[in-house]
Amino acid sequence: MALVRPWCANMRGAVLMSGRNVQTLENVRTESGFPQRCHTMSADVTDSSELRQVLEDTEQRFGAIDVAVLNAGTYEASGIDNFNAAAMRKLFAINVFAVAETIEILLPSWRKRRSGTFVLVGSVAGDFGLPYAASYSASKAALSRLAESLYPELLRDGIALHLVSPGFVDTPLTAKNDFPMPFMVSAERAAYEICRGVDKRKFEIRFPWRMSVAMRILRALPYPLQFSLARRMLK
Repeated sequence: MALVRPWCANMRGAVLMSGRNVQTLENVRTESGFPQRCHTMSADVTDSSELRQVLEDTEQRFGAIDVAVLNAGTYEASGIDNFNAAAMRKLFAINVFAVAETIEILLPSWRKRRSGTFVLVGSVAGDFGLPYAASYSASKAALSRLAESLYPELLRDGIALHLVSPGFVDTPLTAKNDFPMPFMVSAERAAYEICRGVDKRKFEIRFPWRMSVAMRILRALPYPLQFSLARRMLK
């Protein structure tokens, strides 16, 4: 809901929200402040045919899609005690491949008309492989490299791409974590930062600044120092 309000206020036309939980979507729509402009569709982003159908239905109902906020994502703790390739594959299906499939579906028409905006939601966890987050950090690193690789070509063809790299945001997903989450920001603050970054046409939108700087410093350190600090995070 936090992201819907500023997005509806700053953009013309319809705003479509898709997800698996129809009731949650409807609650967001009615509480958005712009219910007449917000619409919902049930979709599982890991189902290729369902994802394509939703995007096609959207364009038939509302016209060409101008902005795609690819926000689907999940987190599961993954250390050596519970390392599981099947669980990693499932997480990548949501965090990475659903994003790639959406880009694949929209790209031909967007290149033809030379316009469109992708907003990919990654994480500062993609900067460094955090302990107990092997799958999640790897998936967000993959998303960052995907965005960096596509950006120059998309820009050449008139298509914008923004990579959102937040720290901890107060959401139902982070509420499940049982470890300290420094510099956490509200969902409302995160929405403000994302909308402001898109308006300023920034490639990477990072926040909060203290978490962002800390992760960048950690990434820049030699590996012995990186791993020395990482060992302090072990339980």
